Amino acid sequence: MQLHVTHTTRYAYDAPVIYGLQKTRLRPVASHMQSVVDWDLTVTGGKIECSYLDHHGNQTDLVSITPEGDAVEITARGTIITENTHGVFGKVYGRVPLYLLRMPTTTTEAGPKIRAFASTLDKHDDMLTGLHALSAAILEAVPYESGHTAADTTAEEALSGGKGVCQDHAQIFIAAARLAGLPARYVSGYLMMDDQVDQDASHAWAEVHLDTLGWVGFDVSNGISPDERYIRIALGRDAKEASPIEGMRMGTSDESMIVSLQVQQ
Repeated sequence: MQLHVTHTTRYAYDAPVIYGLQKTRLRPVASHMQSVVDWDLTVTGGKIECSYLDHHGNQTDLVSITPEGDAVEITARGTIITENTHGVFGKVYGRVPLYLLRMPTTTTEAGPKIRAFASTLDKHDDMLTGLHALSAAILEAVPYESGHTAADTTAEEALSGGKGVCQDHAQIFIAAARLAGLPARYVSGYLMMDDQVDQDASHAWAEVHLDTLGWVGFDVSNGISPDERYIRIALGRDAKEASPIEGMRMGTSDESMIVSLQVQQ
């Protein structure tokens, strides 16, 4: 499937920014699941200082804000051809060892509620079946609804709150899978929705490593494994490490952000 993406993030400040730097992970990496036809990253109100591959293999750009500027706009735009592998990314490995992906992070540390959820996996002889059951159980316990969690909400907090978004679903799933001794990671990217071109945010899902299949994806929010409608952008141990944009600035200004995203065939 050929998909076209336009993703613009605009930051505005109520006072000039002395210094600001954004770390962006907005460039897809080619794989057997996707081919990059064309892709471009443009910046208004700043410039790309450097580009590199991070330890997860993510294409990363450092974007500086023009000194004394009051706004910066970053647009990722391009075309990707995707393949449907039924969620199986396979036995593809990078610099990060599997044992590191079994270890919790601050936001994926399992508390008592997640520990109880992880017992779902023990009820199935086949781990793949158990993981699909875990995904369904998480969505039932935490229905998708925005406005109840934030970027720094932990998996345990989201499960306790009973409502969340794709970031929360993925991190709960990752925390539970790691309790079972499985390497798990967070994937950020895009999803073409069947009935909607304009979207409010990018998407996220989880991947778990099985000895038989390698990496397998689970989109808890939609109850499926990623197919040809998905574009992979970045990987991480949690949402922070795979965040499309994160940054810092010097000064006392307040910040507002507007996101515009279109994903279409």
